[in-house]
Amino acid sequence: QVQLVESGGGLVQAGGSLRLSCAASGRTFSGDVMAWFRQGPGKERVFVAGIHWNGNTYYADSVKGRFTTSRDNAANTVYLQMNSLKPEDTAVYYCAAGKPIVVANTARYDYWGQGTQVTVSS
Repeated sequence: QVQLVESGGGLVQAGGSLRLSCAASGRTFSGDVMAWFRQGPGKERVFVAGIHWNGNTYYADSVKGRFTTSRDNAANTVYLQMNSLKPEDTAVYYCAAGKPIVVANTARYDYWGQGTQVTVSS
């Protein structure tokens, strides 16, 4: 059974940091794009960051310079380091795996985690 399990969410003050992890199991994802999406209250799910199998990274403009994604293919795990957090970063963060042509395209990911809540207080 293929699973993606996120962890590391929580409550943090504005300006603080969190590190999210996404552990994959059931098959190797070394050839997939691994990405992070988020969904705020009453909002649609949007792209945050992605990392290609070759290490190329992609970021939404709203998080560039603050968030960094990385992956450990041997551990089948992807990370999202979030610094300088803002209240508008509050959302449920989801990990996804797939082979999209456009990394930010939500519809092209085959596997999703259950999400982890990130809350940033002002």
